[in-house]
Amino acid sequence: MRMTRCYVDLPLRTGTRVALPDATANHLARVLRLREGDACVLFNGDGHDHGGRIITISKREVVVELGDARAIETESPLHVTLLQGIARGEKMDLILQKATELGVAAIVPVVAERTEVKLDAERTEKRVAHWRSVIASACEQSGRARLPTLAAPAALNDAARAIDGDAMRLTLDPAGAVSLATVQVATGAVVVAIGPEGGWSPRDREILSAAGFIGLRLGPRILRTETAGLAAIAALQSRFGDL
Repeated sequence: MRMTRCYVDLPLRTGTRVALPDATANHLARVLRLREGDACVLFNGDGHDHGGRIITISKREVVVELGDARAIETESPLHVTLLQGIARGEKMDLILQKATELGVAAIVPVVAERTEVKLDAERTEKRVAHWRSVIASACEQSGRARLPTLAAPAALNDAARAIDGDAMRLTLDPAGAVSLATVQVATGAVVVAIGPEGGWSPRDREILSAAGFIGLRLGPRILRTETAGLAAIAALQSRFGDL
C-alpha cells in the first residue's frame, strides 16, 4: 500500500512530536480518514522523508510522532530553471504541477509585454502562496523531497538579467538556431524561457537575445504556453537528465 506523504513547513526531527498545520490535519483525518496509530510520511523540503505515526486526532489538532528519516534521491542531475510567462488560472497551475513532476529545479514567473494576467501587490502575494501549494502537492505525489524554488514574479527584463552562471539559455522557436539533437548542455544547467499566452513580443525577443538566450527548435509547430515548457523540460530531461 502506498504511504501517505504530506509536505509541512515545520522542523522535523526523529523522536519528536509535531502538531500538523490545519490543512494537513484536515486532509489526513477528514479526507483520508486516517486514525490514531496509522502511519504517514512527512517532508519539509530538506531532502528526507520522515516516517511518522499519528498519536492524536482531536477536534483541535492532529499530532504525529516522528520516526527515522530517510534520504530521498529523486532530484535530476540536470538543473532546469523555467522562466515562465505568467498564464491564467488553471493553465499556470498545470504548468507548475507538471514541471515539478518532471524535475524542474527552479521556477521564475515572468511578466512579459503580452502577459494578460495583471497582479497588484495583494494579488501577487495570494497567487504566489497558491502556486507554492500547487508545487508542494506535486512533490507529495511525485515522491520529491525537495521543492523547486519559486521566485516572486518579475519583469522579463529583470528576470533575464538576473540569471547567474553559465547555464545554457534556451527559448522555443520553430526557426531556432539549435535542435534537440544539436544543443549542448555542458554545465549540467539549463534555463528555458517560455512566453505567455500571447507569445513573446519582438521586444521580449530582443531582451532574451541580449541576455544570451538562443532559439531551440522542438518541431515545426507552435506550442501553447501550457505545452511548450513541459515539452521542452521532458525533452531535455530525456537527453541530459534522468528520464
